[in-house]
Amino acid sequence: MAETKKSDTTSTAKGRRRPSRGAALTKEQNAETGFRASAELSENMQRVLVDLIELSLQGKQAHWNVVGANFRDMHLQLDEIIEAARGYSDQVAERMRALHALPDGRSDTVAEMTTLPEFPHGEVSTAETIDLVTERLDAVIATVREVHDPVDDEDPTTADILHGVLEGLEQFSWMVSAEKRTPTGR
Repeated sequence: MAETKKSDTTSTAKGRRRPSRGAALTKEQNAETGFRASAELSENMQRVLVDLIELSLQGKQAHWNVVGANFRDMHLQLDEIIEAARGYSDQVAERMRALHALPDGRSDTVAEMTTLPEFPHGEVSTAETIDLVTERLDAVIATVREVHDPVDDEDPTTADILHGVLEGLEQFSWMVSAEKRTPTGR
């Protein structure tokens, strides 16, 4: 009877991945030059990154579960917010790499570091969704504003990216929250 061998592709423990056995570059081969982000700049950009990733995830949760009056408008507006948050997160992560920092967008990291509150489970009315999404947009905006000055002190180019993030998210916050406003002075 022939002896059977376990495949090299099976993992050693359920749900655990084995380290890659592929080729790795030596330090000399992987030398990077240019401006390097300090630990503080890396940490500040990481904070923005995780909040943007979480915003996109919570936006999808809202998108799938929103119900009620003006459903279609809110559903489509959430898609716009999600697309923007994903674009901003990619821009932030790629800027981090350009500065030799290592972005971490893994789900465990995002869940541990985000400043956004958990989004409710199940169906959510459009009126409640407006409040929940505005709260989350404002939380990301607060994170970006909190790190802006230290980022600008070290690297104005990276601060310019944060300006674009702020401009877009503040516009979304205004537009979403305006859904429930009534004219003043009338």
